Amino acid sequence: MNILGLGGLMNEAAATVLADGLIVSAVEQRKVAPRRHRGALPLEAIESALKLAGVNAASIETVAIARPFVDRHDGRHLNQELRAMFPNARVAGVEHHRAHAASAYYGSPFNEATVLTLDNSGDFRCGALWRASGASMQLEREFTYPDSLGDLYTRVTELLGFKPSSEEHKVQWLSASSDDSLEPVFRSILMQPGAGLRADRAWFDHNRIGRGGFSAKFYSALGLEDGADIPAGMFPAIAAGLQRAIENIVIELAGEGENLCLAGGLGLNALLVDALEQCGRWKTVYVQPVSGNAGTALGAAWHAWHQLHGQARSKPLETLALGHSYGQEEIKRVLENCKLHFKYMLTTDEVISATVERLSGDHILAWMQGRMEFGPRALGNRSILASPLNPYSAENLNVYIKHREPFRKFAASVPVELAGEYFDAGPNARFLASVGRVKAAHRKWFESAVLGEGLIRVHTVDKDENPLFHRLLLAWGRKTGVPVLYNTSFNLFGDPMVCTPRDAVRSFYSSGIDSMVIGNFVLEK
Repeated sequence: MNILGLGGLMNEAAATVLADGLIVSAVEQRKVAPRRHRGALPLEAIESALKLAGVNAASIETVAIARPFVDRHDGRHLNQELRAMFPNARVAGVEHHRAHAASAYYGSPFNEATVLTLDNSGDFRCGALWRASGASMQLEREFTYPDSLGDLYTRVTELLGFKPSSEEHKVQWLSASSDDSLEPVFRSILMQPGAGLRADRAWFDHNRIGRGGFSAKFYSALGLEDGADIPAGMFPAIAAGLQRAIENIVIELAGEGENLCLAGGLGLNALLVDALEQCGRWKTVYVQPVSGNAGTALGAAWHAWHQLHGQARSKPLETLALGHSYGQEEIKRVLENCKLHFKYMLTTDEVISATVERLSGDHILAWMQGRMEFGPRALGNRSILASPLNPYSAENLNVYIKHREPFRKFAASVPVELAGEYFDAGPNARFLASVGRVKAAHRKWFESAVLGEGLIRVHTVDKDENPLFHRLLLAWGRKTGVPVLYNTSFNLFGDPMVCTPRDAVRSFYSSGIDSMVIGNFVLEK
């Protein structure tokens, strides 16, 4: 049985194919065709997902589409357009937070769990709490807009000069550099005595456009005149107060028990995930690693499999390498078409050796191998790599290549079986969905990647899931004694991660990256 899942049509459109209970492909529209009308079908992502799954439109039995979506565009009903594209398929809409919840629970290894979904807003809701068992999920509680943790986070993102609904991750990382003395302010906005989660609108002024729309009450709580510019020196404290308030409230909303699953936009907040892991109320926490709206495509497909077709529990999410890959001939054609000089490595051993040689020479290296990752994080297939032993790696990556703020740190990729020697990290590190802690004996190697008091973004690499990247890390460890590489996404200037060889070439030659290994080809400047 083949099911097509669609999600995020309003802002993060994605398509996935579930074949006989297994997710076999998943593609975000912006990675394959950046321009798309809001609410329109992600046609290129659909085409890619079908091709990668090895199926055609006629073989799709159900198209499950996560809300919200525009029901009419280009003069045609969405349902009619989908029926025309998939003549043998049933078309079903899936409520937004149910799709989030399905993506978290069915993607997890649990047979019973509490499921918490939290975002800005979706189908009037901004969150929901579920009890899941077997193949069923029962709604226990819902949180409705404007009592939204995500909305407050977006408002503060705008207040601090970042792009709302896009750069909330910057606020998260900024928060690690200050204390949480302002936590009571943000808690007062969201939590009311005797009412629980209920946003106090007195903290906002609906007549103010921009800068978060905060009222005189908010500025007074910060010790500022109404509408005053926020001093840059206060930015970290504001971010930290917000972050800690969100963490504490989410811990309260989740409750306690054996297994917790998390999804929705707030699930992308790795510090929040860590707080849930460390709070002691849950034995195991699983966050769906593509927790934003793109991930509702997964949830819609899983919902259709279990609830519409009554199938047994599906297989959990084992990998995010669900996108495009390119053969050596395809890569060669692009390189030759661009009239580039390159070296071709005949064997995998040569590829690994050439990569280690360049990294040990303090090169910043672009690495494009295998299938493109689904979601916002580079997991060793579309990565920029650097040596943690080079004291200038972080500065070179941030200032000269990624052109981003110094408080945004890079991940440390390490073989999962060796991670415990260097870091304390949990299972969510597999998909870079949480943070870990550097062990004191090794902190000197990773100072440039440390957040606050010893926190670090840890990416554990499994041999079975990503054998080539795992092999590279082991070879690097044999060369240097430290089997860890800094890893950040292979993209520039806010663009999506590279997908095609041509994307990779463009980004490589538009940046300060020293060398690139793409398939078996090695390029240097």
